[in-house]
Amino acid sequence: MNITRRATLAGAGAAFASITAGLPGLARAQGRQVVVGTWGGDYGELLRAHIDQPLMGPQGIEVLQDIANADPRKTKLIAERQARRGTFDIACLSDTDMHMIAAQGAFDTLDMGKLKRGAAILPALAKPYAVPHIYSALVLLYNPNKVTTPPKGFADMFDPKYRGRVGFSDILYSTNTFAAAMAGGGSYDNYAPAQQKLMELRSLDAKIYPSNEALAGALKSEEVWMTPMWLARGFMWQKAGIPVKHVVPAEGAYAIVFEMAVPKNSRNKDAAYSYIDASLQPSAQAAFADRMGYLPTVKDAPLPAEIASQISLTETEQARLRAPDYDYLLKMHGEILDFWNKQFKA
Repeated sequence: MNITRRATLAGAGAAFASITAGLPGLARAQGRQVVVGTWGGDYGELLRAHIDQPLMGPQGIEVLQDIANADPRKTKLIAERQARRGTFDIACLSDTDMHMIAAQGAFDTLDMGKLKRGAAILPALAKPYAVPHIYSALVLLYNPNKVTTPPKGFADMFDPKYRGRVGFSDILYSTNTFAAAMAGGGSYDNYAPAQQKLMELRSLDAKIYPSNEALAGALKSEEVWMTPMWLARGFMWQKAGIPVKHVVPAEGAYAIVFEMAVPKNSRNKDAAYSYIDASLQPSAQAAFADRMGYLPTVKDAPLPAEIASQISLTETEQARLRAPDYDYLLKMHGEILDFWNKQFKA
């Protein structure tokens, strides 16, 4: 997701709760707040514009966004598991991160009886611990002005004629490792070939950028011609005038789902469920598709034909997708990150 370094709220909500305990008026006021842990940036702006203000405001519920990258928010969720009250009422994370934190026992099993929109969720995306908000697919983005023969898959990144023109977003280290593994004959539960393939890319002068935004700048300046990325991100960049097209890799790829969960120590679970319901409204779902290119996770949010043609997948492309192996990623996360930082980036 698009990240900003702004942090609103931080731990102030929890501190306020301890200070005002036993004060009925202030407790009631706090009961009309919901704290959403999120990435900020475009995602946070869309939450504000299409959920926080138009859908939660009329209910008298104030939304506070606690903004940070995923890793510090995951750390906070784990650290607060035993606390009576946590920082977040809702945690927003990718499906792989959500699975990791759910395995630590940080989230409630969803009470679907509290979700008016629960029946609209696409069954394939339903989980007992998280509600799917938006989703997209991993693709290979390329500059059609420079890569004149459309690539077929991740293996094209290793063609010597693209020396110095393959770029990666550092924060997507796990996704980039998957792409290298698949190019080397790996699978969803075998990233072992990635180490050799990543070092091969290093010898081909692959570039690493600190963020998605920095990578976008390199694509715009045509310093980089090719990168593994979410289809939705490519859609956004196309709208911004960046010359990219996409291909769903022949080796196979996976869908990315951004989800919402309710921590066990949420301070305001009723407001949390109201917020999740609002996120599933067709108007909110369509707004994310129009601005960010993410597909709706509900059955009743049809998209305009022009947008659908750019972000939807054909049956053949869908056949190349499957869900990540969450248990494998959980087991291998430390090794993947360690190799990425200490050898590939070194």
